[in-house]
Amino acid sequence: MTARAVVLVSGGMDSAVVLALARERGLDCHALTVSYGQRHSAELAAAAELAQLQGAVEHKLVVVDLRSIGGSALTADIAVPEQAGEGIPVTYVPARNTIMLSMALGWAEVLGAQEIHCGVNAVDYSGYPDCRPEFIAAFESLARLATKAGVEGRPLSVRAPLMRLSKADIAREGVRLGVDFSRTVSCYQADADGRACGRCDACRLRAQGFAEAGMKDPTRYQA
Repeated sequence: MTARAVVLVSGGMDSAVVLALARERGLDCHALTVSYGQRHSAELAAAAELAQLQGAVEHKLVVVDLRSIGGSALTADIAVPEQAGEGIPVTYVPARNTIMLSMALGWAEVLGAQEIHCGVNAVDYSGYPDCRPEFIAAFESLARLATKAGVEGRPLSVRAPLMRLSKADIAREGVRLGVDFSRTVSCYQADADGRACGRCDACRLRAQGFAEAGMKDPTRYQA
């Protein structure tokens, strides 16, 4: 029986590469996207398309209303900064990755999946505290303690294969794996068609990655 994995797919370039890497290993990938009240729905449409194009067994969309608690430029009426600042940026969404991994953990138990895959990154990560190796290790420990599978000696592993890669490395891996980056949406304030603003931190990191990799930027930008 082919091993199963739940893969968090946001619609961005990182999670698209994570899904491609999991498929390369021959895993049956169940793609999970969380609609958490983010500024736009373009990345949700991109996630669904990528899951289909990249051979996921199925794609599930779960809705969580983080806009009701706000606290982030992505879930409240706070301007998205267009210059990198000091400290943790206002685009950090409180508890987002904890909630997404928890959803993935629950579905993984139901499916009998052995692994959860996510695209968190500790190199080009904008300073978010829930994108660090310590966070992933801590969540994996929680998964061992808090699940039937873990208690019965079948612990799930949480894999973050891009953790130590730069955006340039991620771009190169995606090209090697045949990922169509033009279909991904990374921008914090993309328009309804998924076109990027070209000014926010996410756009800056993405463009820098393609430039450092010596690759043409396939991103669709707003006019």
